[in-house]
Amino acid sequence: MPAITPQMVKQLRDRTDQPMGLCKQALDETGGDMEKAIDWLRERSKGVTAKREGNETAEGRIGVYYDNTAKVAGIVEMRCESAPSAKSERFIALVNDLAKHAAHTAAWDVASFLAEPFAGKGTVQDLINDVIGVIREKMVLHRFEKLTGHLYGGYLHHDGTVGVIVACTGTTPNEELLRDVAAHIAALNPPYTTIADVPAEVMEKEKTLVKAEMDADPKNAGKPANILEKVAEGKLRTKLAEIVLTEQQMANEMKYPKTTVGAALKKAGLEPVKFIRFKVGAVNL
Repeated sequence: MPAITPQMVKQLRDRTDQPMGLCKQALDETGGDMEKAIDWLRERSKGVTAKREGNETAEGRIGVYYDNTAKVAGIVEMRCESAPSAKSERFIALVNDLAKHAAHTAAWDVASFLAEPFAGKGTVQDLINDVIGVIREKMVLHRFEKLTGHLYGGYLHHDGTVGVIVACTGTTPNEELLRDVAAHIAALNPPYTTIADVPAEVMEKEKTLVKAEMDADPKNAGKPANILEKVAEGKLRTKLAEIVLTEQQMANEMKYPKTTVGAALKKAGLEPVKFIRFKVGAVNL
């Protein structure tokens, strides 16, 4: 067996970010074989996960990635135990890697996603285990989504706890506008993208509320039917603006004065298809 030199230990340390003493132990256990030592450390990281299996992962970060040349996008929610870990450079880099992988994945559930190969790191789970071995906390890929075939924009809140991907049809992506729309979604969280997405029962409920309001208003007594119809349409639009993205005024009113999201996108030659909004700790819908 070759002698384990300080240079070998440092090389393993540089490749894995594991403590020097643990790197020395890994090399001792594997006869100085660098690749086997990395595998040994990965197995030890799995042990860390097992020991902390019952720990709560209430903190975390959202990862957002899109590529308008390839017309793909991915968004992930990665959980960990503590806020400092969620803000660490290593965890942020991990989440970014996972979001990019999500945009190109063939998987449709978390289990198969974790089993996919990840370049130079074994599987996706191996990549996560490497970070677990450094930070020494339980980490869980909570959810992910992949989108294809459209133009995309994205937004990530400054603390990483809320992220949005918005998908549109069109010929040219307007990166600034799409980011602003995604930021709008992050702030207001509308339930529906367009009026066409509103379920019939919800629409009928809103119309019923409008009718009840108008019937209760004495000012409407004796008004012609065509006038009442226009008033009702205006009230319905106001109510829909509370729940439909395209009907809402852009949140940044100074930048987009008196402009709805739908109008701003239309002016840029874009039409929204859907959006995905992830918030750390939110229940899957």
